[in-house]
Amino acid sequence: MKMKSSTIGGSKRKFPCKGIGGFLREERSRLYIIRRCIIMLLCWHD
Repeated sequence: MKMKSSTIGGSKRKFPCKGIGGFLREERSRLYIIRRCIIMLLCWHD
């Protein structure tokens, strides 16, 4: 029983207490990094 309660608590930690604002900020920063990587790959001349 203790293992189940710890896994439930662990899955809830995926979304911190920052709320939806923190989640949106994380998504926006992740998209920015992906976009920068794509631009670097497209503009990279060997």
